[in-house]
Amino acid sequence: MGGVTALCLGSRLLGAVFGDWGVVMMNDEIRAKAQKILGHQFNDIGLLDLALRHASISDSRLDSNERLEFLGDAILGMIACERIFVKYPEYLEGEMTKIKSLAVSRKICAQIAIETGLDQLIVVGKGMKTHAELPSSLAAAVLESVIAALYIDGEMGAVRRFLEPLLDPMLEEAVESGHQHNFKSVLQQHAQKALGVSPNYRIIDEKGPDHAKVFHIAVELDGTRYDPCWGQSKKAAEQSAAMCALQAMGLIDLEDEFEEE
Repeated sequence: MGGVTALCLGSRLLGAVFGDWGVVMMNDEIRAKAQKILGHQFNDIGLLDLALRHASISDSRLDSNERLEFLGDAILGMIACERIFVKYPEYLEGEMTKIKSLAVSRKICAQIAIETGLDQLIVVGKGMKTHAELPSSLAAAVLESVIAALYIDGEMGAVRRFLEPLLDPMLEEAVESGHQHNFKSVLQQHAQKALGVSPNYRIIDEKGPDHAKVFHIAVELDGTRYDPCWGQSKKAAEQSAAMCALQAMGLIDLEDEFEEE
């Protein structure tokens, strides 16, 4: 684990260059709370300090949790994909992707951070402290940064012990809700309830050989044709077309649905 060792040494060097962060903001109580939440005693406590340190309190963004956030996002995504792959062997790629988009969205990351109390441990600058409530994006970011710190200090085992018990219920909720972005079902229910009609799906175009056709399909509803969408099957194209129609009608907000910023 040469890269991990180098990163650990790097965090100690940061402490030497920038001084003891605990003198200003960090303290042993915050460290103890964070380690209790994470279920891990850090060998390099500087990594934990860095994971909880927001750029607003730092002279340099390199001396904040932003780089750890980048790494933690990738680790979170990998573990989520692996859990979905193992737990749901009957699902195809598209279905697994939809579950992942729900279970590890920024909204869910923030929710996990808030429920565990990690959001209360973020070290921020005075300007941020004037806000009655910190933005949810900060909560999502701190979850990702502590995941990276856990990985560097305790390797993947420490991350799994912390994350999997929190992540698995989110995956199950995404599956059991039956939502999974079933936009055709949502559109059908809305059309029948609000308009008393059913949507029609029109094939606008199709391309490719018989074994690998793609379809361009539009929804027609109550005299209105909505923007057509391509799909690798009729079913996929109809789902995408229904999603576009729902968005055009203002019934869904895709930023809120997927939130993968």
